[in-house]
Amino acid sequence: MININVLLVDDEERFLLTTQKLLEKKGYTVQTASSGVEALGKLKEHNIQVVLLDVRMPGMDGIAILKKIKRDFPLIEVIMLTGHGTVESAVEGVKLGAANYLIKPADIDDISEKIQEAFEKRQTIREQTHDRKAYFKKLKVRLGVGLLAAFMLPYAAFFGYFQFQFSKTLKDTGRLNLEALSNSQKNTIDLFLQERVANIFTLFHSADFSLNPSQNKMQTYLHDLRQVDDAFIDVGFLNTQGIQTGYAGSFPYLKDKNYSDESWFKILLNQKRHYYISNIYLGFREKPHFTIAVRQIIDGNPYIMRSTLDPDKFYMFLRSISRGKEVESALINKEGLFQIVDPDRGELLGKSDYIPPENIESGVTEINKNGDSILIGYAWLKETPWALVVRQPLKIAHAGMYESRRMMSIILVIIFLGIAAGIWVANSRLITHAQGAAEKSDELRHQLFHASKLASVGELATGVAHEINNPLAIIVATSGVIRDMLNPEFNLNPSPEEIVKEIDTIDSAAFRARTITKQLLAFGRKNEPKLIPCNVNHILDDIMSGLKEREFKVADIEIIREYDPGLPEIMLDHDQIRQVFFNLINNAGDAICGPGKITITTIRSDEDIHITIKDTGKGMSPRQLGEIFNPFFTTKEVGKGTGLGLSVSLNIVESLGGTIDVQSLEGAGSSFTVSFPIRRL
Repeated sequence: MININVLLVDDEERFLLTTQKLLEKKGYTVQTASSGVEALGKLKEHNIQVVLLDVRMPGMDGIAILKKIKRDFPLIEVIMLTGHGTVESAVEGVKLGAANYLIKPADIDDISEKIQEAFEKRQTIREQTHDRKAYFKKLKVRLGVGLLAAFMLPYAAFFGYFQFQFSKTLKDTGRLNLEALSNSQKNTIDLFLQERVANIFTLFHSADFSLNPSQNKMQTYLHDLRQVDDAFIDVGFLNTQGIQTGYAGSFPYLKDKNYSDESWFKILLNQKRHYYISNIYLGFREKPHFTIAVRQIIDGNPYIMRSTLDPDKFYMFLRSISRGKEVESALINKEGLFQIVDPDRGELLGKSDYIPPENIESGVTEINKNGDSILIGYAWLKETPWALVVRQPLKIAHAGMYESRRMMSIILVIIFLGIAAGIWVANSRLITHAQGAAEKSDELRHQLFHASKLASVGELATGVAHEINNPLAIIVATSGVIRDMLNPEFNLNPSPEEIVKEIDTIDSAAFRARTITKQLLAFGRKNEPKLIPCNVNHILDDIMSGLKEREFKVADIEIIREYDPGLPEIMLDHDQIRQVFFNLINNAGDAICGPGKITITTIRSDEDIHITIKDTGKGMSPRQLGEIFNPFFTTKEVGKGTGLGLSVSLNIVESLGGTIDVQSLEGAGSSFTVSFPIRRL
């Protein structure tokens, strides 16, 4: 036997010493106290599991002590000790949380039994609490992981898809933007060159234009051009032989210079277009420059007005239209020679490391240089065979977007973690709340179950009086008949045979009263279920084997067993559940008049097992169905039933966490289904 620490509280010293010795002989460790104050002190000093507490105590009575124990030591079980005159106080103690009560003088075996029951109840609650904690811990992890997976996996998939699409879109957008920028700048440069061509062409249409312009006139022309754009270096007028007959600018020695052998002169005379823009070249002045020349037919002869433009001024213009774009722009010709370039990137007429394809008007490509990816956009000019090349390193091209993505990713990760933490906290609180509710529900179920039985005692008083008074009245009346039989004045037959008949009647009434009181005690007594693994198929077979099955066979009642062979064992009180099935099977047999059938079915659902006992008896009316679980209600003939069997059965089933469902129809039989959860919380 497990060692149990017991505190015995009573003001009678002899009772204390005697009971202490007897309990210690049974293996208990016993402490004693003769007052409430001493008892509370002992509880603080010793690890006590069960307290035996006398109701009548000097100073602080047993009820007051019980309240303090339940408040300060809720895990300690208390058994009230009472005399016959203080049973009401003991019952009040049970209502306040005492495990049970004993009426003094109590047999030591009864005391030991109650101590064992109280201890086992507390152990069962502790084991259930431990199992419940383990279950809810696993549930919290599984539910938390499940919720996180259910929510976060789509979130993570979305996040990954977002990153992929962002990178792809960013790259495509960068290419499109750079191509659009290349074309935009290309159009601006073309327009610039067209304007410069128009500026030079207007000189032919000035009011005082002459085929033999004076030096002053040429100076005026140059002044007018520089007023438009200071990129113009000089201006010259060439006759049909290619002689520059008029000149104004910084290189006066170019006057009367023969340009007939220059490539640009030959091209301009032979092409359909009336103007020509040359590549950057050194020419007679040995300095990089490019020429814009326009052709005008006068009196059937071609005359040319030309001007030299400063590449540095053109470069400044190129920089101005690229400002704020975070790009490097350059102009190269078909041979890949720089026409306009940033001095940090290269030099005029130097070789470019990239030459765009001539057959594609514009486009974007990506190259890798020194480990860095560089986007290069290009677009061929219309006014001259130059290509505008725009360079932009990826880390610069997408810097803003990458920073935005980084910030967005950080925000999404924070949101992700916040939601995950919120889910986990909410799940933890929910499980903790459910665990607390389950613990309180389990404790309250035990308390309410017993409290409801105690409360029902008052409601049962009328029924008890009626049921007990009937056999008592029979006993009194029959004993009076016997007295009359023994009185010669009444002239009755006092033979032993007649007297035995009357005594048999008394015995029958007495036995009926004993049955009622026995069942009533079982109904009102608080017994904690002793849970062990049980197989209901085996319990049903045990009930039906032997005498009961032969009894039904004699009564022409067929027993049909429809068992589920795969039923798992569940935690039940073997004796109590056997009593329930025995009551239901007996009731089924009593409901059948003549030949009939009783079908016993067991089946498993997802979380429960169901035991159905169905008969082909007389059935019940709707009114009877509403009252069958009320104490002392019976459908049997007078004297054949106490009306407590179903009440006791319902209390047992509910104390084990189960339910009873009834279906019945008059003339068609009844069906009682008992259901139990496979796993008890």
